[in-house]
Amino acid sequence: MTTSRSSAARSEPATALDRLDSDLGWSIRMVSTAFRRVATAAVEDLPGGPRGYLVLVALASGETPSQLALAQQVHLDRTVMTYLLDDLESDGLITRRPDPRDRRARQVVITDEGRARLQRAREALEVAEGRLLSALGDDDADQLRRLLARVAHAAQREALLTDEDC
Repeated sequence: MTTSRSSAARSEPATALDRLDSDLGWSIRMVSTAFRRVATAAVEDLPGGPRGYLVLVALASGETPSQLALAQQVHLDRTVMTYLLDDLESDGLITRRPDPRDRRARQVVITDEGRARLQRAREALEVAEGRLLSALGDDDADQLRRLLARVAHAAQREALLTDEDC
């Protein structure tokens, strides 16, 4: 008679919170998987693909960070960052130079070619994002971007706190 409880539970109508499409984890996974697929295709001609794109975006802001600061900013392991920067540099997209404040450190600078390739990648990514967000109007898409940015900043702060605890 242990089935009576599970039978009764199954006969009750599911509430909105019981549905898979109302689960935050499911939604994030579906969007993340789709975005990763379209974004990777949009930036595939850049060394490092999506990682290379993130590095170029970070550098295009005008700052000249050290390799270590850049790795922390885009949340990449220092070793991975070194190899990625090697590839970006060999393609002429970035240069590294001694940091005038600390000769042991290297500053990373985006080149004109890096800016041009970043612009082409941004245009391809904009088309891909448009397809992904096609179910939303412009206002909803803008709101989603703003909300996700807030959540991403909170997640980044949380990740930094966790990293410092180690």
